[in-house]
Amino acid sequence: MGLFDWIKGVTFLEVIEWTDPTRDTIIFRFPTYDKMIKWGAQLTVRESQVGVFISEGRIADLFQPGRYTLSTKNLPILVGLLGLPFGAETPFKSEVYFVNTREFTSLKWGTPNPIMMNSADFGPIRVRAFGTYTLRVADPVKLLKNVVGTDGRFTVDEIMDQLRSHIIQQFADALGEAKIPILELASQYNEISALVAEKTRSEFNEYGLNLPRLVIENITLPEEVEKALDERGKMAAIGDLDRFTRLKAAEAMKEAAKNPGASGEGLGIGAGFVLAQQMARNLNQPLPPAPAPMAAPAPMAAPATAAAATVVCPSCSKATPAGNFCVECGKPLAVKCQCPACQKEIPSGSKFCPHCGGKVS
Repeated sequence: MGLFDWIKGVTFLEVIEWTDPTRDTIIFRFPTYDKMIKWGAQLTVRESQVGVFISEGRIADLFQPGRYTLSTKNLPILVGLLGLPFGAETPFKSEVYFVNTREFTSLKWGTPNPIMMNSADFGPIRVRAFGTYTLRVADPVKLLKNVVGTDGRFTVDEIMDQLRSHIIQQFADALGEAKIPILELASQYNEISALVAEKTRSEFNEYGLNLPRLVIENITLPEEVEKALDERGKMAAIGDLDRFTRLKAAEAMKEAAKNPGASGEGLGIGAGFVLAQQMARNLNQPLPPAPAPMAAPAPMAAPATAAAATVVCPSCSKATPAGNFCVECGKPLAVKCQCPACQKEIPSGSKFCPHCGGKVS
């Protein structure tokens, strides 16, 4: 095939540009496979873009935003790599990368596992944190060499995990260096964010990236620590520790009142007096007199025994306590007799028989 036939089979690129249809592409390689770039072709680099020409695996020329007519004048490095004479019009092959230099916003970061920190108030505790950050390309050449390589489309998702790891590492380090008390963490988010961003930027720069801003949205404490802070909040709202103690005593009395009983009533009276003493002491007022101790109730007297019953002995006719025998003569008190009608034994002195009802005398 002659040179003329080869030239007829070549497709020449005359317009090179990229309009980003996505919101997450950092670098895009213009499709130039098996295509020749014609001298005099138009290259358009829009705002927030940088055009990079790569020839034979080497970065040749960079183009800032603007419109260019490609010639040997504005591609000096590429001409040198290709060994073309100045003013040559021979088509050339090259890879063209567009680097997106705008700021990528609302990127999320967070701690997948709790971070240990030492608190002067609560000792070692585990905290979690999350927030957002922004990203921008600072050095397209360094990014292409160190990260992208030959990737035809490089997105934010491909590097977010690595960047997030750097942020979490520096957050843990900054939290330890700041030595901020737990009670003041919420008021120091801006200071901690600035410290983490400063420590992280040097690592981002190694990839050719910049970290314009980083925000800490929340630092989460363990549930038990949050409960302890709630208790301290109650104490602060009331005043000092003495008042906090009285509050807890009042809460205990409230719980005791739910289970009324003799012991609960006594506990309520005693606790009420102690609470009154404490309140009077704090208000510099005379203490109320303490209630006199309750005397132990006198034991109840046993009911008087009824007067012993007495009967007249049928033998000696003297009064004697009721029983089976007389205490005076020793004879039986009950004299046995028989009913004249039914011949059954009846008590002595009976006028009628309890068995047949007949009259005895």
